[in-house]
Amino acid sequence: MKELSAIIRPFKLDDVSDALAIIGIQGMTVTEVTEVIGFDQRIGCFQIRRGHAYVSDFIHRIKIEVVISDERLDDALAAVIRGARTGKTGGDGKVFVTEISEAIRIRTGEMGDEACNPPFYGEVSAS
Repeated sequence: MKELSAIIRPFKLDDVSDALAIIGIQGMTVTEVTEVIGFDQRIGCFQIRRGHAYVSDFIHRIKIEVVISDERLDDALAAVIRGARTGKTGGDGKVFVTEISEAIRIRTGEMGDEACNPPFYGEVSAS
């Protein structure tokens, strides 16, 4: 099993979520915009946070995490990249893949791949 973590622009969340749903991945964890900020190559961005204007080197991003079987990793990576890419400067984000040794669904006791997303028997769309 692999954990796919992606730091993306907040307005691309729906696109990434839709791209993952197309390939049958429906469960993910999303860390809200106010919790994840990143240091980018841009310096001195004007931002308003909690009603106060300031210049900051940090930019808002969100983090999504999904645990998937090894066989579905390539499709999931392609979906996240397709959904998150804007082609604009300023950074579309990053994707990280880590090895997961075990997963257990607390409600049912399912373990391993069965505890993650159920098998997908549909056709992968390249849209």
